[in-house]
Amino acid sequence: MNIFLDHALIEARTPHTWHSTPVDLALIRKAIEIAQLGPTSANCQPLRIVLIASSKAKEKLIPLLAPGNVASIKAAPIIAIFAYDLSFYEKLPLLYPRADAKDWFEGNDALIEETALRNSSLQAAYLMLTLRSLGMDCGPMSGFNAQGVDQAFFDGTPWRSNFLCAIGHGNLSDLEPRDKRLSFDEICQVF
Repeated sequence: MNIFLDHALIEARTPHTWHSTPVDLALIRKAIEIAQLGPTSANCQPLRIVLIASSKAKEKLIPLLAPGNVASIKAAPIIAIFAYDLSFYEKLPLLYPRADAKDWFEGNDALIEETALRNSSLQAAYLMLTLRSLGMDCGPMSGFNAQGVDQAFFDGTPWRSNFLCAIGHGNLSDLEPRDKRLSFDEICQVF
């Protein structure tokens, strides 16, 4: 196929254990800059990210995790809290100047939440694929107390947590065979 697809999707796997090899934050910065070029509706770009690299910050996060995620979070060099900004629409005059898009959202909390969650999820997926294409491994996960994470890391802000992602060099030697995927006919209808 092509190098990007081969490495980012076909060959890449989601590790559960991690090597202690440090992660270059400049590489993560580059990945974020590239991933921001991916499409979002009205170029709204609601993704916000907290990168947890220190032991102190991990200790703040660990009590908020489901037990099955603790070991992976402890071992991964970087943990990203992928969040969305509920005031993303304030930046639309800059990001989408061709229309008064800010007006579409003001006072419509349901639309704000739906748009922020959907588009931040897209942006986080773009970022994980970009990180994979640059040689990193990613382990996205649910299984955490979102309200607790919001209070611990975003208190007093309009940011809300979406999901967590371990980032680093995964230990791929202990992976089981790839889990099944649904077929085209199971997930797609053509009309």
